[in-house]
Amino acid sequence: MAPRIVHLVRHGQVYNPEAVLYGRLPGFGLSDLGKQMAERLGEYFADAPLVHLVSSPLQRAQETMAPIAAGHPELTVNIDERVIEAANVFEGKSFGKYNQLLLQPSSWWALRNPLQPSWGEPYPSILARMRLALADAAEKAVDGEALIVAHELPIWMARRWAQGRSPVHDPRKREARLASVTTFTFDGDQLLGAEYAEPAGDLVPPKKRRFRPGA
Repeated sequence: MAPRIVHLVRHGQVYNPEAVLYGRLPGFGLSDLGKQMAERLGEYFADAPLVHLVSSPLQRAQETMAPIAAGHPELTVNIDERVIEAANVFEGKSFGKYNQLLLQPSSWWALRNPLQPSWGEPYPSILARMRLALADAAEKAVDGEALIVAHELPIWMARRWAQGRSPVHDPRKREARLASVTTFTFDGDQLLGAEYAEPAGDLVPPKKRRFRPGA
């Protein structure tokens, strides 16, 4: 049996002028730059032998998928709740330029255990659903490749699993930038490895990563 390929794609930049942690909130679509990133992904996968497409139900993921799907009109985009963004108690709030939200006593209880993490969906829960989604996509990747558009933290959980690393990590050190592609190779049920690429890396604006739970 030939190895099976599953691409995990992070969505493009979101239009978010109020700088809130949007999480699973509806109504957050791509910015103009994010749409450029999505178009770049469409070009990147135009000649790929895709046979199965999956998207998170969130608007930004579906808008990122659109140019990819347009290049493969014979395929249907399947919506999968398992690849949605992680739940977060700070959803809908702005941390402020200097993370002032984290200094408020009302936030301290949510920050009590960064190893879980206590501010949102536990890391093992995120990984469990992503592993199921990856396994199902790999089963569909017969005579071709599968592609899933998802979100930074779920993608990073899957990659740390692929690397044999603990899910506990420093959010500032994730390597799953906007419009990035993390490609997993399977041989049956066995994961052979993961590779990382940034087809739209030149479009991603530089950003100082501050510790923001779940961001």
